[in-house]
Amino acid sequence: MHKVLTVCLGNYCRSPFAALALAKRGAGELEVRSAGLIGKWEGEPANDSMIVAARRLGLDLTGHRAQQLTREMLGWADSVLAMDASVLEVLREISDDDVQPKLGLYLGDRDVPDPIGKDQETFNSCAILIEAATTLHVGQPQQ
Repeated sequence: MHKVLTVCLGNYCRSPFAALALAKRGAGELEVRSAGLIGKWEGEPANDSMIVAARRLGLDLTGHRAQQLTREMLGWADSVLAMDASVLEVLREISDDDVQPKLGLYLGDRDVPDPIGKDQETFNSCAILIEAATTLHVGQPQQ
């Protein structure tokens, strides 16, 4: 089974939703976890607006609790998917040579915009974008 780690800044909205959407789409193919670069929301539930956006797409994000990225998580993963280029840059800086080949952007060539501080429609659009992009990662050959 291919192990995927999704990473954003705080593990508060984008990466937990991406992990949930990937787990649903890749059931039986993927084992998915998520983490954030910072521990600001450590142990906290996902952002309320992202929970609402997830629910609109038939996904339940209420069980999520934020966690900060660890070296063990990076070692566990076969693929590490950053939600945006700034997260990817930090991942590249902190990763050793074994992890470097695992790193990439969730959308392949562009950022998933951070909806924090924006309205519910922005969260809904972000969730739709993330969910649609699950097809980029499910059914792909393992590295």
